[in-house]
Amino acid sequence: MIRKITVKTASESYQVQIGSGIFRDFLKTERTIQNAGRAFLVIDENVYKLHAEHIESCLKQLEIPCSQYLLPQGEQSKSFAEWKKIMDFLLENGVKRTSPLIAIGGGVTGDVAGFAAASILRGIPLFHIPTTLLAMVDSSIGGKTGINHEKGKNLIGSFYQPSAVIADTDFLSTLPGDEWINGLSEILKYAAIRDEEIFRDTDIFLDRDKDYSNHPVIEPLIEKCVQVKANIVAEDELENGIRAYLNFGHTFAHALEKEAGYQTISHGEAVYAGMLAALYVSNKIGSELEEIRLERFAPLYNLDPSVHSFPIEQLIRNMSMDKKKTGKNHRLVLLKEWQKPFIHETGNDALLRDAWQYALQTVNKPGKLKQK
Repeated sequence: MIRKITVKTASESYQVQIGSGIFRDFLKTERTIQNAGRAFLVIDENVYKLHAEHIESCLKQLEIPCSQYLLPQGEQSKSFAEWKKIMDFLLENGVKRTSPLIAIGGGVTGDVAGFAAASILRGIPLFHIPTTLLAMVDSSIGGKTGINHEKGKNLIGSFYQPSAVIADTDFLSTLPGDEWINGLSEILKYAAIRDEEIFRDTDIFLDRDKDYSNHPVIEPLIEKCVQVKANIVAEDELENGIRAYLNFGHTFAHALEKEAGYQTISHGEAVYAGMLAALYVSNKIGSELEEIRLERFAPLYNLDPSVHSFPIEQLIRNMSMDKKKTGKNHRLVLLKEWQKPFIHETGNDALLRDAWQYALQTVNKPGKLKQK
């Protein structure tokens, strides 16, 4: 069964497909790729190591040459240097305006390859093949592309919608335990800001003995998350309004990632801590949200103990570099109630300090569950 969601924006309308083994059929039937003179692939190097035989087998169906670029794994690849290497690779191999770029990997691959597709020749067809849970439910959808800067995360980039997103869940068979939990963070975000039912679906993650990749709830759960994001992006493509709600917890998260040098803390771990901090602020200014709805997942997260040595004052300063900041205030996405997000601006550093302390203490409580 292939689940299909259409994302409609002012600039582009495209389909997100979710299912097992659908990458092969997609290559066989996608005319934009079949009719091109050459296809370009940017592939996460670790994904290629794990799935090289399958990827090459699928590519044999194409009757056109394919040029491949292997992207080093990790957030460090979201850099100007790596973006330039991809641009050089495209130009040196004869890229044309009709040449498709196929990004195979997680959020990092999609972001930097997407930015390259948006930039080269002022834009070429882009196809996302997300291979992580986080990329399937979030980063591959909506057209955000970009790279990091030493001043902060995602400060350079553009909105550029893909031509299609193909979430082949077979790629999840090799996903390590911590990557499932990274994806859980964005899933919890959707539950918090829009869909109550998603909270019930996430109970499966509390049982570490389950094989998530074969669990019957995974594909419908991905579908629910994609539908939430598709609805929001359709209404607000360029983040001038409600799309900002998708940043619940992210202002805190990006500050934490920056302090970790985009190395020792994953995006999902940072987002989870950021949502806890946003939850704390929400309650301190008048909401009455049950903390346990997020706190119960804390044992799943293995944040590097070094976060305890991060000066909270520096984390607050890092928040000042967030691209969503307005004037002297920090612009936060908070919750009036579950599924009722709103934008709040604050210059109250004492409140932010307490929020950071609560979040970091919560994710570092004893009793961690062992990852698969």
